[in-house]
Amino acid sequence: MGNTVRLTAAQAMMRWLSVQTTEEGGRFIEGVWAIFGHGNVAGVGEALHGIGDALPTWRGQNEQTMAHAAIAYAKTMRRRRAHAVTSSIGPGSTNMVTAAALAHVNRLPVLFICGDVFASRRPDPVLQQIEDFDDGTVSANDAFRPVTRYFDRITRPEHLLTALPRALRTMTDPADCGPVCLAFCQDVQAEAFDWPESFFEPRVWRIRRPEPDSVEVEAVVAAIRAARAPVIVAGGGVLYAGAEELLADFAERRNIPIVETQAGKGATSWEHPMNFGSPGVTGSACGNAACEAADLVIGVGTRFQDFTTGSWTVFANPDRRLVSINVHGYDALKHGAIGVVGDAKVTLERIDAALGETRFGAADAQSRIDWHAAVGKVTAAPQADANKLPSDAQVIGAVQRVATRDTVAMCAAGTMPGALQVLWQAARGGYHMEYGYSCMGYEVAGAMGIALADPSKEVICFVGDGSYMMANSELATAVMRRVPFTIVLTDNRGYGCINRLQIECGGAEFNNMYKDSRVEIQPEIDFVAHAASMGAHAEKAADIADLEAKIVAARGRAVPSVIVIDTEAVSGTGAGGHWWDVAVPQTGGPERLEQARERYNANAALQRAAD
Repeated sequence: MGNTVRLTAAQAMMRWLSVQTTEEGGRFIEGVWAIFGHGNVAGVGEALHGIGDALPTWRGQNEQTMAHAAIAYAKTMRRRRAHAVTSSIGPGSTNMVTAAALAHVNRLPVLFICGDVFASRRPDPVLQQIEDFDDGTVSANDAFRPVTRYFDRITRPEHLLTALPRALRTMTDPADCGPVCLAFCQDVQAEAFDWPESFFEPRVWRIRRPEPDSVEVEAVVAAIRAARAPVIVAGGGVLYAGAEELLADFAERRNIPIVETQAGKGATSWEHPMNFGSPGVTGSACGNAACEAADLVIGVGTRFQDFTTGSWTVFANPDRRLVSINVHGYDALKHGAIGVVGDAKVTLERIDAALGETRFGAADAQSRIDWHAAVGKVTAAPQADANKLPSDAQVIGAVQRVATRDTVAMCAAGTMPGALQVLWQAARGGYHMEYGYSCMGYEVAGAMGIALADPSKEVICFVGDGSYMMANSELATAVMRRVPFTIVLTDNRGYGCINRLQIECGGAEFNNMYKDSRVEIQPEIDFVAHAASMGAHAEKAADIADLEAKIVAARGRAVPSVIVIDTEAVSGTGAGGHWWDVAVPQTGGPERLEQARERYNANAALQRAAD
């Protein structure tokens, strides 16, 4: 038998994680976000203290938002590096379930190390323990099972010998990539074991580039050659495969318009002649026109979410066929697509080589020109009017006018994601949107995660008052760690986005805006004072011109800057858009509901999801 070293299970976990590296160099798990409680303080906590800078520990304010920061970091690093997050056994763990779902939907790696109950069961029931009356093996951490790609409960120290490699295999697998939960029983964390020294030898984790099947490539090539008016839908898989330049060149040489999903936006510069903006519900006019005319839709690294497809009405051409290039067979074969399973870059290379000189007719360049003119109009600075608040589109225009090539616009929920997708003119790599789960409260923590991953970027976090109220505490963490970014906080005094959706669906304005809620007094929330109390540089912009000046002034600060601006809640983007399938009551209600049902039925009749 080889040499062994005696360590607790928690010490062994941290030592092993500290020597798992990437091809680019450095640890794959760069460090661990931690809030300690009973269930992880004595085992995992002491192990993290002992390992020190070899696997650094960072303190956050909320388990969910710590995980959001980790997820944003992994997304910015294109899944090449990740963070771990640890919590205590009860509410600390369940606080992270939402973040796990977010990572799962977005196919992003994060390692959840959750404290769990005693494997021995001697002191049961312990503080915060969930007791299932019919199953003694259940704990609160079982809530992670449907929202993680790999789940394991560590009830013996030696389980780590197989569980840890399985966890990293999942997180570095291009197809299975996603969150991992290791539910770590608290008594096992502290238990000693004689570990083989070979277990702690450094290991390099290489992210594979799966080669596509030649028969599948031939089928896609044949479909492209037979097409009259193809369009490319670029998703997040383009970025994770590093296929940005190849896709841009492929589209330009073959004269195929590109539309970008929320996850894929920024893969191609807005200035590229084949970039027709975005598709679907938050689509550009020129992008949706290209999609509606397309007889072949070529998805590259996209899962065809309902916003992308306009709930399957934007790709309603009766002659339309669907191609899906994806690293996972589940996504490649959705909706009757001609699927090719493989890395986006490698697969595009194979298709490109097989297509030879295939080229299509001239794309509608004028529609792009008209679209950019429309964007300029709705985002232009408003005429001075003391009685009129600026729109979200005008706020976006203000940031756009002072943005640089190093600016990254980010958001997650509310009005701004749709407005940014349709209006923001992103340079390559200048866009970060969490819209797979559209999780309110991701924004502030996510902005910190982006800035940690790439300090050279100017991160502009767009957040509404609703999302800010939901989760803002990691602003204090960013101040403590001296992680600068800029928050543009638009205050429309409620959930303006959902209020507009409520109206569109025929509903009454109810319980979204403060003015339509059952409150004894209308709130007067001082967001400037609140942000300043956590140490941020906080101020209020008087108008759009003042907003522009304050964004420029924020550059170079060592702490986050929060700029609050009052906005109106009624206007949408004023440009682009498409139908979204949100169910309308089939019976009852006043005339407004009857009219909404008529609109709903007319649009639903256009849906075409699969052949």
